[in-house]
Amino acid sequence: MRSERSAGPSAQTFVGITVIGVVAAFVIYPVFYLLQASFDVGDPEARPPTAYGFDNFEGLPKYWEIMLNTLYVSFAATVMALVFGFLTAWILNRTNVPFRRTLEQAMAVPYYVTPLLGALAWSLLGAPESGFANQIWRALGGHDAIIDIVSPMGIAWVMALFEGSVAFVMIGAVMKSMDPSLEEASQINGAGRFYTMMRVTLPLVTPGVLGAAIFVFAEMLGSFSAALVLGTPVRFYVITTAIYQLVAQYPPRIPLAAAMGVSLFAVMFFMLFFYRRIIAHRSYVTVSGKAFRPRLTDVGGLRWVLFAICGSYVVLSVVLPILTLVYASVQRLAVAFPAVGNFTLDNYRTALTQNAVRYAMSNSLILGVLTATIGVALTGMLSWLIHRSRIPGRGLLEYIVMFPQAVPRLVFAFGMMWAWLVFPIPIYGTLWLLLIAYLTVFLPLGVRTISSVLLQLDKSLDECGEVCGASWGYRMRTITMPLLRPGLLAAWMLLFIASVRELGASILLMGPHSQVLTPAIVSAWFGSSSELTAAMALIQTVVLGLAVGLFTLLTRRASRQGG
Repeated sequence: MRSERSAGPSAQTFVGITVIGVVAAFVIYPVFYLLQASFDVGDPEARPPTAYGFDNFEGLPKYWEIMLNTLYVSFAATVMALVFGFLTAWILNRTNVPFRRTLEQAMAVPYYVTPLLGALAWSLLGAPESGFANQIWRALGGHDAIIDIVSPMGIAWVMALFEGSVAFVMIGAVMKSMDPSLEEASQINGAGRFYTMMRVTLPLVTPGVLGAAIFVFAEMLGSFSAALVLGTPVRFYVITTAIYQLVAQYPPRIPLAAAMGVSLFAVMFFMLFFYRRIIAHRSYVTVSGKAFRPRLTDVGGLRWVLFAICGSYVVLSVVLPILTLVYASVQRLAVAFPAVGNFTLDNYRTALTQNAVRYAMSNSLILGVLTATIGVALTGMLSWLIHRSRIPGRGLLEYIVMFPQAVPRLVFAFGMMWAWLVFPIPIYGTLWLLLIAYLTVFLPLGVRTISSVLLQLDKSLDECGEVCGASWGYRMRTITMPLLRPGLLAAWMLLFIASVRELGASILLMGPHSQVLTPAIVSAWFGSSSELTAAMALIQTVVLGLAVGLFTLLTRRASRQGG
């Protein structure tokens, strides 16, 4: 027993130091090169820079229109997403709307559909000249376009549809933990439902609404796919698409792009600091020692109207985009009123027989499995180090781990591109660099998922094993990991989904021999046909769905056998 106790701390310390070193290198190394590039004012061909200065930042005001575009679209999209999220969270957590559980599960589906798929579908629906909705409108006698999805508000609409589910989850979690007696007291005193919602419910869920606003606005600032698909054809740029254009053009303007990226995540850090300051100086406590059960309000016949509101959100964000892509993918030329001879399956045959597409799909699946498997081990250890270990600097480690969440993935990928170009080992343009990029940008996702389960476990379970003389490794293997199994499985699935569909971290880092599917879909949209692109997007969705279904089936079977 004595030898196990002496071996425990050494193994724990060794593993902890190794994990911290890997994470620090993954996060800090590219950020250093991003900052270095932003201050580079010397010879653009020289590595390292020959001179430093603030010229790149001083030149940013010349791009004031792009800055205003970014703020306008991000603000509009955030407002719409918060309206979607708050309204649906209130309906599903506070009213007796029919099929409430089914609707609550359906609200998470937009996360899996992805903004890229939504942008492609809504472009087919609402393009001013060729959009299906506008073709139907003109056939009915209309003249101008009834929908202009390539406008700033159109881009904001698409972005909001797919971030509304995030706002719903964040606000809904607060509503579930709020004492409903406060709302009941308001209604007993004669206040109506709308007045109670605005003057009681909304103020009490301010932390959730404000947190959702900060998070969603940061996501909108760093949004890339919707602005790329919808804005680039009409030369409407936001900061992320401008950075991509500056890097992709010849010759690339790396220092200016780096200055834009640094400015963008500086704004995000200020927002997070502002949020913490607000929450720290106010009290929102509604849950005390007194037990309560959330009770639903009987809204009478209005419940079907509320059901229609929630159902409409699911239709607009999931059902309609998928049906639109299916409809376009089986046509030779996508039109609203096709002739019989226009229908074909050739787009699917082309997509499935192209070596580039099959190669990109296999690469995406390989990277998804590797990212999820390595990521679960890495983020699981990080969660334990942050919340259970006694290693000094745990708070700093948490900030480092969560740093990629505050930086747009395209900006972080740009820092990685700049860093790994000068790395002695030539991994730029390979799958290894994409794997490192995915592991880095998804650190916050894995740590949050596993930590939410870890924090529910009583420390005494691990302490009992330590008192009995079990080594640290033995306790991790026989106590902690089995209890963490639900969080580990959920993290694996989320990391797999996120990496297979990732665009911002892939489009700058992939090379000729490391093509992945999501950037290939974007390339097909701009360089091929919309019909083929629709088929590719649906194939990705189906493959992802089958992989998730297979993983779920295997885990359930393993759980039954284990039980």
